[in-house]
Amino acid sequence: MNLPVPILMYHSVAHTPNLATRALSVAPEAFAEQMELLGDGGFTPLTTAQLVAAWRSSRPLPRSPVLITFDDGYEGVHQHALPVLAQHGFVSTLFVSTGWIRGAHDTGGGLDSMLDWDQVRALADSGVEVGGHSHTHPQLDQLGDEALGWELLRCKEIVAAELGTRPASFAYPYGYSSRRVRRAVREAGYAQSLAVGNALARRRQGPYALRRVTVRRTTTIDEFARLAHGQAIARTFAGDRALTKGYAVVRRARKIYRKATWIRV
Repeated sequence: MNLPVPILMYHSVAHTPNLATRALSVAPEAFAEQMELLGDGGFTPLTTAQLVAAWRSSRPLPRSPVLITFDDGYEGVHQHALPVLAQHGFVSTLFVSTGWIRGAHDTGGGLDSMLDWDQVRALADSGVEVGGHSHTHPQLDQLGDEALGWELLRCKEIVAAELGTRPASFAYPYGYSSRRVRRAVREAGYAQSLAVGNALARRRQGPYALRRVTVRRTTTIDEFARLAHGQAIARTFAGDRALTKGYAVVRRARKIYRKATWIRV
């Protein structure tokens, strides 16, 4: 019951991503091969809400659980990923930055070709859980309380208005959070949220700090198999963790400076 679960974090699925998204984009052929591996391996995909509901109620998880998640809202999720997911009968979770989705709420910040709301609705109708990912995709822990609350609630309100149901799950942009951010996410009405961390998700992490592992364009099928089986995670992401620790120092300094600025103002 308390065994760790791999939560796979995808972004774009595209043949020709632009420079801004290429590193975290997966080729459609690679995505299809990865999903075939999960299917042949007897994995059981769950939505984010399903996983946390099972852990909250102490219900047993299915054999070889795995989560397939997509961040931001790139058009390739509808064009390339959805047909493959449907072929295998897999559920997944899409976390949308509502200001990046094409339509009435678009702020123009999307990094590549983004979904529109008709496509988001088609994904939801196909069984994809649609969660929140903020409105404009900022580093939430660098925001003041008012701006932070606005990002969370604006995202929730738009998803509810467009889909007719409030999002229950959230993913932190860039994976960054803090105790204050996690509290704000809970107070905004989200039932659970995902970070990154490049580690397996465990019940003891709590419903607002579940870890994920990153799937990149350079992820080979052998490496993907190890991620899905929860093997060699620390070795695979050793370089990422070193960079993350270094950047965390810089970001803490920025936060202290900004807080001091707010106080002076």
